[in-house]
Amino acid sequence: MLARLSNYLYRHPTVLLLMLLGPPLLYMLGFYVAPLAVLLVNSFYRLDDFTGQVVREVSLQQYATLLQGANLDIFGRTALMAFVVTLACVVLAFPLAYYIARHAGPRTKAALYLSVLLPLWSSYLVKVYAWKLLLSQEGIVNWVFEKLGLQGVLTALLAVPGIGGPSLSISNIGIFIAFVYTWLPYMILPMQAALERVPNSLLEASGDLGARPAETFRTVTLPLIIPGVVAGSIFTFSLTLGDFVIPAILGNSSFYIGQAVLTFQGSSGNVPLAAAFTVVPIVIMILYLIGAKRVGAFDAL
Repeated sequence: MLARLSNYLYRHPTVLLLMLLGPPLLYMLGFYVAPLAVLLVNSFYRLDDFTGQVVREVSLQQYATLLQGANLDIFGRTALMAFVVTLACVVLAFPLAYYIARHAGPRTKAALYLSVLLPLWSSYLVKVYAWKLLLSQEGIVNWVFEKLGLQGVLTALLAVPGIGGPSLSISNIGIFIAFVYTWLPYMILPMQAALERVPNSLLEASGDLGARPAETFRTVTLPLIIPGVVAGSIFTFSLTLGDFVIPAILGNSSFYIGQAVLTFQGSSGNVPLAAAFTVVPIVIMILYLIGAKRVGAFDAL
């Protein structure tokens, strides 16, 4: 029986391919594509102001609402935070990624890999609440500023409109710090993989031709690791764009996209507007992924 089945599958590779890919494709269609399609459809409905019920009539009312000033501020604030977090992750990740790829021995490399991955094994909420304690007025960060005599600098920083707040634990600065800490491993690993793909022969050839280390980095290393940087930025940018936990715990009254979706969906029951809000980051990430594919970022994943 098994021999006959094996022979049949050997003679009909298409059937074998369908058997292998069918279940995961059905899962993706049923639990990923279908909910996204329902989300898109709901974004064209509207909420009746009197009854609070969803009116299933095709309309662009929700997308017109997205163009209101308050909502545009939410999009701009979220996109700016995602960009700044991604930029900070690139700057912080490169030295460690470079050391792991170019200088670390086998044991040191294993230890550094473990140190990068270890934070990912702990609870996401535990890490966020830990940062809330660290950044509070009674936390260690504020204590360090006091001991260094820099309390005035911290106070001035928290007084800056748009990024400050009552304390670091209730400010956009705190949100930024927590985001960078949480997503940094997702930038380190793709950058390290990209750096390991840079042939030593190219670096040696650049030096033999008289290029200084800085010039070699600018003309040889940097262009070759751009796919790794973009690959890491896919994670850091998209995760920041849709996250609502960190802004909810460390933020103030300024909303981000994730918080707005949660409020419209949960508190207000305005499912169409929540769906329209969700479409925006999806469109942004589709455009981002198209650009990332063109620079070869998927090869570094």
